[in-house]
Amino acid sequence: MTTGAKVATSLSVIAVVGLAVFIFIKFFFVYSEGINEGDINYFQKEGFIFKTYEGKMIQTGYNSKNSSATIQSNEFKFSVDDPRIAQQIEASSNRQIKLHWKRYLGTLPWRGNSEYVVDSIVSVAPTALPIQEVLPPQ
Repeated sequence: MTTGAKVATSLSVIAVVGLAVFIFIKFFFVYSEGINEGDINYFQKEGFIFKTYEGKMIQTGYNSKNSSATIQSNEFKFSVDDPRIAQQIEASSNRQIKLHWKRYLGTLPWRGNSEYVVDSIVSVAPTALPIQEVLPPQ
């Protein structure tokens, strides 16, 4: 092998390894993980080729940036790639739910549209009592 061929081979190997490391970090490395709790605003299965479960959770809290401390809601958009977990989330509508998620730096079409992928349900609050409307006597 000539020196030029060795250099070209070495550069090719470095490029392929660098590309493999980039793809791994971008799409498969778990950047962070955590738990969010709130009410499911919507949850649906969507997609043209890859059908994935996408949802949005509403989290209530106080706006700490405002001195009057007004109540605000935050949205948490997430994806679910496990049909069993998706069924459990669908069955838990109208209740507080606590979801464990993993955050990836990039999205894959078969994993969902969000960087946040829910991998388990931590807890679901018991069903709230229905609100009874008090009607004035007639």
